[in-house]
Amino acid sequence: MPTHVTFRQLQVFVGVARGGSVSAAARQLSLSQSAASQALGDLERQLGVVLFERLGRRLELNDAGSRLLAHAEKLLQGMTELVDAAREPEGALRGTLHVTASATIGTYLLPMLAGRFSERHPGVDLQLRLRNTQEVMSDILRFDADLGLIEGQCTESRLVSEVWRHDEMAIIASPQHPLAGRGQLDNDALQSAQWILREPGSGSRAIFEAAIHPHVERIQVRMELDQHEAIKQAVRAGFGLACLSRLSVAGELARGELVALETPLSLSRAFSLVWHPERYRSPLWQAFKVFLQESE
Repeated sequence: MPTHVTFRQLQVFVGVARGGSVSAAARQLSLSQSAASQALGDLERQLGVVLFERLGRRLELNDAGSRLLAHAEKLLQGMTELVDAAREPEGALRGTLHVTASATIGTYLLPMLAGRFSERHPGVDLQLRLRNTQEVMSDILRFDADLGLIEGQCTESRLVSEVWRHDEMAIIASPQHPLAGRGQLDNDALQSAQWILREPGSGSRAIFEAAIHPHVERIQVRMELDQHEAIKQAVRAGFGLACLSRLSVAGELARGELVALETPLSLSRAFSLVWHPERYRSPLWQAFKVFLQESE
């Protein structure tokens, strides 16, 4: 089985090894302790080994961890050198990079990240395109984009993908919806509900269907909409329930305009970077990919 070790996982591993605790690594990397702990756990699962022994409040490298630490440090140093090499002699990156992203990422994450990257590198032209997950993979296959960012796992075997960060989705409703005050919804409630969903081909739609089908054989789809704002407006109006990323509804939940319902559904998902193995990966491409990995 192939492993997908990420830059962040290696950073956390080395940070824990140097600092003696997950909390020390989290402070060094400006992460929450839970995010650092998850990254370390993911790395150990990917490698199939335990890397540390717990001695009181400290974590000490075991034999496997000690053996792998030098390799991890070498990889991190190599990544730093790669980014340095990507810069032109005067220290500035230049060129155009075409990035295609699925709706949640492209609306709620990518604009901010692209702005920060452009501030660091004024000579760079980032061309951004908003698509659904299936369309992103099609763009990459046709060489219409250099890099894709999708929700969930890449299902196209001709492409290369790497998990970038994690996301939580929520079942949302109007505060006045009859199901809003019922506590955790059971399967009967899920089946009788009217649903407002993203269009087929959307990563959010695929995650929702995979999560609900073990509980409900058939759902009642009242609307299919391709815009988050349209879905939220329909939910506010009381037309039904929806399943959206918490990134996209954080403001509405905080203001009480929408409520998140308790359900038995597992709605965690990964965001992935996707690229074509035969596409030229320029110094700018390499630098932007590292920037995204460091931004988690």
